Amino acid sequence: MSGPDFSKAELIPVIAQDIATGDVLMLAYMNQAAYQETLQTGRVCYWSRSRQKLWRKGEESGNVQELKEIYYDCDADTLLVKVNQIGSAACHEGYKSCFFRRIDPATGSVTVIGDRVFDPKAVYKK
Repeated sequence: MSGPDFSKAELIPVIAQDIATGDVLMLAYMNQAAYQETLQTGRVCYWSRSRQKLWRKGEESGNVQELKEIYYDCDADTLLVKVNQIGSAACHEGYKSCFFRRIDPATGSVTVIGDRVFDPKAVYKK
């Protein structure tokens, strides 16, 4: 095998990690077309489950993910992309990472960590 196995599932989860800091930025999905485009262009492309179309990261926000390294797991059904995050944030809610809410395991209380680096209403204008 020489890459992810899309015969198991049409969509494969993809973890995006900042290559410079090691921060986990987001989790998204790729289909075969998004995977091929990512390899061909060097710019990460995902499959948007909500919009049912290819989603070129940063096409609206300008917060592009430049592919630096790509890995697949032992079952060939999950990808890890290490990226150069161009722009201030990976999260559509304006945070650097989509994982900006920490849950206290003892109490279940939630704390927002980090600062919002852009206003989604200004960027997405929807």
